Amino acid sequence: MKNIERGGKAYLLCKRLFDVLFSATALLFLAIPMAVVAFIIVCDSKGPVLYRSVRIGKGGKAFTFLKYRTMCDRADDQKEKLLEKNEIEGGVIFKITDDPRITRVGKILRKYSVDELPQLICVLRGDMTLIGPRPGTPQEVALYDERAKRRLEVKQGLSGEWQVRGRNNVSFTEMIDMDLDYIDNKRSLLYDLKLFFMSVAEIFKGTGK
Repeated sequence: MKNIERGGKAYLLCKRLFDVLFSATALLFLAIPMAVVAFIIVCDSKGPVLYRSVRIGKGGKAFTFLKYRTMCDRADDQKEKLLEKNEIEGGVIFKITDDPRITRVGKILRKYSVDELPQLICVLRGDMTLIGPRPGTPQEVALYDERAKRRLEVKQGLSGEWQVRGRNNVSFTEMIDMDLDYIDNKRSLLYDLKLFFMSVAEIFKGTGK
């Protein structure tokens, strides 16, 4: 695949090393706060602490994606009734403002991206990386055209280009443009670090939904 080895083996090795060191350290220091979040979720609403779903990673390989549950139990069963309210142009990705399935605690967790913390486990085990295109569901990937499928040339990330430069305000086409520009032209250790710190800044702004 074109430019799949951009940055070379040294870049990929250093990127993986940073992923492991950061995710392991973060999980260690955040163990107690994450346990507190889990307890609050259990007290707030019925259902499991973690939301598990299948996502598609590098090369089309499926893996188990983890998030704190921010919606009511069995929220996926209600999704079809809400499809007509989808606000993301193109119909591939589903997103609506004030989703009625989101719990009280879930709104706060999403606002500050706390719900994403369990994905550090995905990063540690190698299914994801800290910086890269966000992984899609099998249903979303099935709707990708050949251009969009190029997102799968690299490991999918916890955060990336479109999260810090548009997040909930970009269309699917714009998201693909950003991801491919990152893959083809911008990937480097310095740029990944820049996106990493920009991602941290976005968390403190509370721009999540």
